[in-house]
Amino acid sequence: MSLPYITPWGYTRLKKELLQLLHEERPKIVEIVSWAAGNGDRSENGDYLYGKKRLREIDRRVRFLSKRLENAQIVNPIDQQGKDRVFFGATVRYLTEDDCEHRVTIVGTDEAITEKGQISLVSPVARALMRARVGDEIRLQTPVGEKYLEILEITYDAESE
Repeated sequence: MSLPYITPWGYTRLKKELLQLLHEERPKIVEIVSWAAGNGDRSENGDYLYGKKRLREIDRRVRFLSKRLENAQIVNPIDQQGKDRVFFGATVRYLTEDDCEHRVTIVGTDEAITEKGQISLVSPVARALMRARVGDEIRLQTPVGEKYLEILEITYDAESE
């Protein structure tokens, strides 16, 4: 099994989330549950029931984040070899058939935020872009048929959040 790739800033973001859950959110919920448990009948106590449910959600997310961070392979885009081709960490500017320009950064599956132009390494667009060079026209298979993308620019920048 290959290790999940992650950028340094993605690793930092997930680590912050883990620490926030462990040191801020979970202790608050534990306090609420303890208080609610002291109020008598737990079967109809909304604070208690919701608190227990929220604790399970937090614990599930903590386990997931801990495992992912433990197994992640941090890849800094600045250190990428072969910067004339698209690989993990690349920021790619491309043109579609209808002359729409797009800019995406290829990141790990746990850190992709499409609203910020970050796409997962395993997404169809990222897979189509892999190994392409500036000037290449690549084929992207979509549910409505084939689309062609022209690579305009490839950069490997350090990004911070």
